[in-house]
Amino acid sequence: MLKIKLARFGKRKQPHYRIVINEARDKRDGKYTAQVGRYAPMQEPKILEFNVEAYKDWLTKGAQPTDTVAALFTRFESGNPFPPKKAKLSRKAKTKLAAAKEAAEEAKNNPVEEKPAEAVEVKEAAPEATPVTDAPVKEKTAEVKTEEKAEAPAK
Repeated sequence: MLKIKLARFGKRKQPHYRIVINEARDKRDGKYTAQVGRYAPMQEPKILEFNVEAYKDWLTKGAQPTDTVAALFTRFESGNPFPPKKAKLSRKAKTKLAAAKEAAEEAKNNPVEEKPAEAVEVKEAAPEATPVTDAPVKEKTAEVKTEEKAEAPAK
């Protein structure tokens, strides 16, 4: 009786499987009649390939898939054989998420009244005069400083 089963290849702790047609009583890794796919569970991303026509052809000829091969084939037919796993949230993350949801609900239930915007006057800057040479500018700043000193004690 023919079986569709996994034949293990690869290094120790790094298995790769060929999906093969073999006699039921033959060795797992021995000679095989045909190869219809491959499966690499330890590789990232995992690899699952099937020659669908050959697989279905061997099924019509009477080959029986093992439970594992049948499960892999149904995963393969679904289109996304290895969906990404959802990350589990820690306790802190769960409490933060719950607090954020509560705050969002409170904001939804108790809308905040908006104050009308006050009129803001826009002042236009006076156009600057033509640039003056450096020496006169220094003299003007010195005069301003002396005036400020004179005004400070008067207060």
